[in-house]
Amino acid sequence: MSYTFSIIKPDSVRDGFSDQIIARINNNKFKVIGIKLITLNKTTAEEFYSVHKTKDFYDNLISFMTSGHCIVMALEKTNAVENFRQLIGDTDPANAELGTIRSLFGKSIENNAIHGADSDQNAKKEILFFFPELANLFK
Repeated sequence: MSYTFSIIKPDSVRDGFSDQIIARINNNKFKVIGIKLITLNKTTAEEFYSVHKTKDFYDNLISFMTSGHCIVMALEKTNAVENFRQLIGDTDPANAELGTIRSLFGKSIENNAIHGADSDQNAKKEILFFFPELANLFK
């Protein structure tokens, strides 16, 4: 088994899509091993997204991700990162394969419904950021 990390973003939570998104995750045989409803404050968002600090979209990203509740999840499945990236689809919902989470619930590149870790290394880092109690998974 391997692990991945996801955030159901504020637009999806606000629009009432969380249950449908979680159902799709469960129906695709991901095991939810950690889940929290959170509201990111600016400091936490800036720390989590520090890798993007020099990019043009950084300020908008921080503003968006602190605009409401999010659901963070640690997920388990064989080839978790790769399988989850297929499930959520392209970053741009307009280019996402039909039936993927972003094609169904995303509005734009910025408001694309859901985040998924892009590598095993980042999945571990992101899981431990929000779920330090799951450190034993990586020993």
